[in-house]
Amino acid sequence: MATQTSDARKEEFRKYLETNGVIDTLTQVLVGLYEEPNKPDNAMAFLKQSLSNVRSDGGAAAEPVDVDVLLKENQALKARVAELEKELASKSSE
Repeated sequence: MATQTSDARKEEFRKYLETNGVIDTLTQVLVGLYEEPNKPDNAMAFLKQSLSNVRSDGGAAAEPVDVDVLLKENQALKARVAELEKELASKSSE
């Protein structure tokens, strides 16, 4: 009885993944890694980068997203905001 329930849950989850394009997307990314002539040193980073280039509707993103670049840009922008807030505070206290 428990096996039937477990099997039914697995099948339901598999259908969910298939319906939402997850299986196709993962297959494409893994095939891309397999077909890569120069295998990356960090396969996980390759997978993350490849998955970040997929839109939620399953299509390819307009341009690749480099998470490290975005994190650095975010840090720089936060620092700039802090500078501007200090400048604003000093001008408003004058």
